[in-house]
Amino acid sequence: MDGFDQLPDSLILLIFNSVSDVKSLIRCRSVSKRFNSLVPQTDSILLKIDRVISSESDSDSLFLTLLKSFFNFILPKPTQSPLPNGTHTYPAQILSRFQRIRELHVELPAGDLQLEKGTVVKWRAEFGETLKTCVIFGFRLGHDGNYETEFAGGLKRRVMWTISALMAASVRHFLLREVVREHKGMEELVITDREGEGEVVMEEQGMREWREARESHVRVEEEEEERGRTVVPSVRMRMRHEPRLGATLVVVRAVKDGTHNGREADVEDADLAVRAFGNGVYGDAVKELLKARSYLLEMNSF
Repeated sequence: MDGFDQLPDSLILLIFNSVSDVKSLIRCRSVSKRFNSLVPQTDSILLKIDRVISSESDSDSLFLTLLKSFFNFILPKPTQSPLPNGTHTYPAQILSRFQRIRELHVELPAGDLQLEKGTVVKWRAEFGETLKTCVIFGFRLGHDGNYETEFAGGLKRRVMWTISALMAASVRHFLLREVVREHKGMEELVITDREGEGEVVMEEQGMREWREARESHVRVEEEEEERGRTVVPSVRMRMRHEPRLGATLVVVRAVKDGTHNGREADVEDADLAVRAFGNGVYGDAVKELLKARSYLLEMNSF
């Protein structure tokens, strides 16, 4: 009898939850019959996707679909995958081996945006049935102070990279639809990328909203399948720009009945921005941007 045989199942599951990485956990299943039975009960999972998946059939990867539909803002042409057709369900197929997922973190191989050299854009989006909020922070390295001229062509260009971030977020949300449908016990879903560009977050309530909406609105799901992404609803965008820092902050909210306006909305937007970036490496810049004058824009669903 080895040491592990003396440990209770609950402690081994705690260890597996700390490991979390799907590849490592699947390897653990081959260690013993006991491990094989316990690994599927792991409830904290990290799935690292090594490359974008595509095929020459009609079942192109979601990222390839977005590449075709939105100029060249998204990933370069992905490499060919040895996996069979229909590989857009790849995350769901892998995660079907786990029965009790509560927290899921999916890491994609790269960011989605193609930007001018020296331009950096970071974003964080929260979803339920569809997009709820998105905070976008952008800046340009080594700008000469003439930011209005230098950075991405002014307001029009900033709106364009805001749209590209929203589309990238909607593709990520769509990518995990089968996982959300099948794992009804999930409490948190986070989708990031290895470059640290963007993050999609879904909480338990948001996932419940998504399932209920898809059960009652089949046509919505058909439209999303055709687009290869979740439909972005009509949104309100509050944009702040600070030329001295060469930085821009955009807080995006879905337009719904009862949406706050004026000072109350400004406070809520500031809270969203601080939650997204205020405690990170960009925290000081975000806090300075929140002092700048804001401009309110609206955009129809797309």
